[in-house]
Amino acid sequence: MKQIAPHGGKLVNQVADVREKDEILANIQGLVRITLSEREISDLEMIAVGAFSPLTGFMCKEDYDGVLDSQRLANGLPWTIPVTLSVTKSKADELSTGKRAALVNESDEVLAVIDIADKYSIDKQKEALKVYGTDDEAHPGVTYLYKMNDMLVGGEITLVKRTPYNDFTEHRLDPAQTRKLFAEKGWKRIVGFQTRNPIHRAHEYIQKCALEIVDALLLHPLVGATKKDDIPADVRMKCYKLVLDGYFPKDRTALVVLPAAMRYAGPKEAIFHAIIRKNYGCTHFIVGRDHAGIGNYYGSFDAHYIFDEFDPEEIGITPLFFDYTFFCKKCGQMASYKTCSHGADDHISLSGTKVRQMLSEGKVPPPEFSRPEVAAYLIESYKKKDTFQI
Repeated sequence: MKQIAPHGGKLVNQVADVREKDEILANIQGLVRITLSEREISDLEMIAVGAFSPLTGFMCKEDYDGVLDSQRLANGLPWTIPVTLSVTKSKADELSTGKRAALVNESDEVLAVIDIADKYSIDKQKEALKVYGTDDEAHPGVTYLYKMNDMLVGGEITLVKRTPYNDFTEHRLDPAQTRKLFAEKGWKRIVGFQTRNPIHRAHEYIQKCALEIVDALLLHPLVGATKKDDIPADVRMKCYKLVLDGYFPKDRTALVVLPAAMRYAGPKEAIFHAIIRKNYGCTHFIVGRDHAGIGNYYGSFDAHYIFDEFDPEEIGITPLFFDYTFFCKKCGQMASYKTCSHGADDHISLSGTKVRQMLSEGKVPPPEFSRPEVAAYLIESYKKKDTFQI
């Protein structure tokens, strides 16, 4: 069985080799410089290593309009989230199509170059409604969008400097590396799991259900930009390791971080996340209740329904849909509304508010909700970092 093909059929690689890097840097003087935001740096690297295949750069207007109007790139491939580079009007006036510009961080270090192919204005309200389903500025995705500059620049990028991360180094694998890992282990069917929260018993249950029908689980936590009140990545990573080490077969799991930025776009982001995991080599992808959702902006299962809008072969990765899960006292095990006939009085499922209250009081949530060692670590971390939420 061959590995699943990347989206578009080819894994993109826009990382300069040594010769190309030297040539680019030798000719960098005089280029207009564009300073990237944290999310744009993340997107830049995701493009360069192929996680956003088939994108080879920031979107031009034809792709951008296609994503908003038909959930497709200009070439017809399904795609639901714009990947764009914003600049001020004055900066846009300095740029010319057909010319090259330097992409730099806030310290003015050159990260990449972009060959300008397009300049166009952004309709922020339209993008908000099309991507997030709301133009409410309280939505974190909309908040970010409305703070962006008013012009967009599109074109192919070439990366010359990667961010030198010093955290989770052993878990930072690019798509080409995860594909190599899967091949070396002989895994043919791999299910990906997206998370930005610690794993509780409901998560563990659906992961193990998925493991029954595949060869391995790729636990793929997002460690790029998230909301300030989300649990810090270092705390989450410790929780993931506690669960994997204590309750999963070591020869059927891999823990790899995803350095992408969170959009909180609900159903649109569910498709986006599935395509990313396809590029990393996953054949299946878990879609739970309110995937990538926030607040009450999306229905509990909108992230399931959106897959019906595409031909399964176009998406190319098999979604596994899971209902709301809980511990049922009468069943004596984890269950969902698909498998349990008992009433809510028999179900143990704690709200985030209740869990936060318990942790802040040093109380351990019941073992039916969270593994004891995970709860103990969260209590310890909660006392030190009282700004995040569970």
